[in-house]
Amino acid sequence: MNEFKYIIFGSLLLTACAQTPIQPVAEKPVEPPVQQAESPAVLPSAALPNVELSDELLYQFLLSEIASQRGNAALAAESSADLARKTRDPRLAMRAAQLALQSGQSDRAIEAIRIWQESDPDSPVAMSALSEVLLRSGRLDEARQEFVNMLQAKNANAGQIFFQIFQMLSSYQDKPAALKLLRDLAQLYPNVAEAHLGVAQLALASGDEVLALNEIRQARALRGEWDMAVSLEAHLLKKNAPQQGLDVLRAYLSKYPTASEIRLQYARALLEQKQYKLSRDEFRRLAEEAPDNPEMAFAIALISLQMGDLQGAETQLKQALSKGKKEQDTVQYYLGQLSEAKKNDDEAIEHYREVRGGEHQFASQIRIIYLLNKRGQFAEARRQLHLTQAVDNQQRVQLVLIEAQILRGANQYAEAYQLLQQNLEKLPNHPDLLYETGMAADLNGEHEVFEKLMRKLIQIKPDHAHAYNALGYSLLERRERIPEAMELVEKALQLAPDDPAIMDSVGWGHYRSGNFDESVKLLRRAYAANPDPEIAAHLGEVLWQRGDKEEAKKIWRDSLKANQGNAQLQAVMKRFMP
Repeated sequence: MNEFKYIIFGSLLLTACAQTPIQPVAEKPVEPPVQQAESPAVLPSAALPNVELSDELLYQFLLSEIASQRGNAALAAESSADLARKTRDPRLAMRAAQLALQSGQSDRAIEAIRIWQESDPDSPVAMSALSEVLLRSGRLDEARQEFVNMLQAKNANAGQIFFQIFQMLSSYQDKPAALKLLRDLAQLYPNVAEAHLGVAQLALASGDEVLALNEIRQARALRGEWDMAVSLEAHLLKKNAPQQGLDVLRAYLSKYPTASEIRLQYARALLEQKQYKLSRDEFRRLAEEAPDNPEMAFAIALISLQMGDLQGAETQLKQALSKGKKEQDTVQYYLGQLSEAKKNDDEAIEHYREVRGGEHQFASQIRIIYLLNKRGQFAEARRQLHLTQAVDNQQRVQLVLIEAQILRGANQYAEAYQLLQQNLEKLPNHPDLLYETGMAADLNGEHEVFEKLMRKLIQIKPDHAHAYNALGYSLLERRERIPEAMELVEKALQLAPDDPAIMDSVGWGHYRSGNFDESVKLLRRAYAANPDPEIAAHLGEVLWQRGDKEEAKKIWRDSLKANQGNAQLQAVMKRFMP
């Protein structure tokens, strides 16, 4: 080959490859990340095929590149593949493989990579590329052989090769088949920790947590200091043996106290187990190691808030705010929550008004509306509500329900009912609107409308426990169709067996049916779970009717003391104790 032409040809090729590098077969986030394979060095001219750069070859090369740039992938791939066959040049074969992949021609890509391998047999990139394309094409047996070749070629670096193989197999659709392949390979390398880690990760992806745990423990036995293996073992233990998972992390940290990623995992695991004080201690240690990290201060603040340490929470939140890196809207939202916990509504509103974007903006607006309504500023609350922007139907419905609540609080029941009806016409199948509109109809004495809406809701959501409960309880209160009413509330209790309000309804149903003992039993459970004045009124009435008048009086008086002015309690007491 003419040396001058060779230099021009090589420059054109390298320029083209630099402009459009070979794309990976599939981009997939993998834990742990696999190091990228090094780019193949350009072979010395003596090792390159001795092919004369004819006008025809140069034309064909330029045709392929121009076709690629103009979006004609099929022509580019065909021309490039033909050029690779004629020249057997590894660089042109690599380019042909790339163009074939871009045009979705896996078979042509495999042919080009094989030419690349034949002309540059020591290239690890060619070997890896062939394995991945074979795998993506579903040719698992052929890919298996290439994996074996990769491991044999780099036997001294088998751990890194296993990382690469795992990365490729992790996106393979048939997880059991991928797992079997990797296990077969790993059995040939029992002392390679990375092989056991890869099998553990694929086993976890396949749902075989027993195998995953066994494999990761073998990896740890080979490399006890490996934080990656420790992290996965603790993760696997978290669901069924959370304390063992904590013990694994704690034991590792006792040997390697500077392992910050493991300490962060430990702190989060403690938090998940509601071990708040220990979790906060770990986050504080992390904060000392990274004093400029606002995330640590923020985490400490939220844990302190959970623990009821309002002063500590406030200090940490303001520290996170002052660092200026943590999302300011998020910090302002939680400062608002903190102010509410301190019963400082004015300060809470100020913080909520500072939330001007982000995931907490809508929630902040809702809290402002709630606090204004709580103060009795009904008009201002509604004005704020009408300024609040909803991004979807769920948020729109939430605003409607809040406005209806505000109207009811101002004794504007007809207006609340009308508002709900108007919005139900726009979203006739929305479960929340159906329920609230039905309840408003019942309060308004429109029992037929109420029953129609509740039955529609049950049809749309047959597991809606409160729809069954509302319909059944309404019938019980009106002493209508008692057997049917009992079926409805008992169905509700099956769906939500721990709901105190539904227990109360079933207990009240037994009272209406004359089963006083069963009624008292359920009403006691409901009252123990939630000492609500309505439940107290019911329990007291049943006890009174059963003859336990002194206990009934005590329950009523205690409940009235805790809920002064409650109309339902006062009414039942006046009825039985005039």
